[in-house]
Amino acid sequence: MPELPEVETVVQGLHKSLIGRIIVGVQVRWPRSVIPPDPDAFARRLAGQTIADVGRRGKWVIITLSGGTLLIHLRMTGRLIVGPGEPADDRHVRVLFPLDDGQSLCFYDQRKFGRLRLVDDPAEVLNDLGPEPLADDFTAAQLGEMLTRRRGRIKPLLLNQHFLAGLGNIYSDESLWRAGIHPLRRANTLTPAQVQRLHRAIRDVLRAAIADGGTTLPDATYQRTDGQPGEFGKRLAVYGRAGQPCLRCGTAIERIRVSQRGTHFCPRCQPLPEAI
Repeated sequence: MPELPEVETVVQGLHKSLIGRIIVGVQVRWPRSVIPPDPDAFARRLAGQTIADVGRRGKWVIITLSGGTLLIHLRMTGRLIVGPGEPADDRHVRVLFPLDDGQSLCFYDQRKFGRLRLVDDPAEVLNDLGPEPLADDFTAAQLGEMLTRRRGRIKPLLLNQHFLAGLGNIYSDESLWRAGIHPLRRANTLTPAQVQRLHRAIRDVLRAAIADGGTTLPDATYQRTDGQPGEFGKRLAVYGRAGQPCLRCGTAIERIRVSQRGTHFCPRCQPLPEAI
């Protein structure tokens, strides 16, 4: 579930806690969390390394080490929590990183879909990602050029990490609602004004969600690095609100399936033009 705002919130929390810390050992408790699946080599190479930086690309957490780079993808239920020593609740700890200050970085993953990958060059994994939607050089003009080459529906396209990095189901729905665009609208039929609105909506909703620490849904699978929930769920306009009134016009929010994903929209604020 974690999307760009959740991953960015995690990165900000890790940055405060991890820079300059030394990894004194590694416990791989679920071998398939590690790519390639060689947990012993993974642990040996990480032991003694100093954490130089923590960043993000798309939905990937990037931990730069004194030798190599650790890439972490949280997938559906992955969490990174920093706390003292051994975690009190270790039922879903898949990888544990004890640190030189007595703290530990814990990778929790209830459904075991998250992955950790140690690489020499992160570009071999990250180079095929699309533009960063919050980057200064990601402009409405660039988005328009990208959309004119695509005939598919706009919602699946926004979920495509090779097209645009970081958006998932929650923030795609929220962005399309803000921009007044139906999720089944064909990408290359958007007008210049709609492209401008979509560009602004994507950036605005992502920034607002980051400011609120991301979105923790009722299943509480996402948490910040200090274990606290994200607060943006209180501000969701359409996602998870099927049958409830649209905050803009009062029409009941609808939920449909688009590319096997539950999709929320307002049929009045986001009309689908005929023959499009």
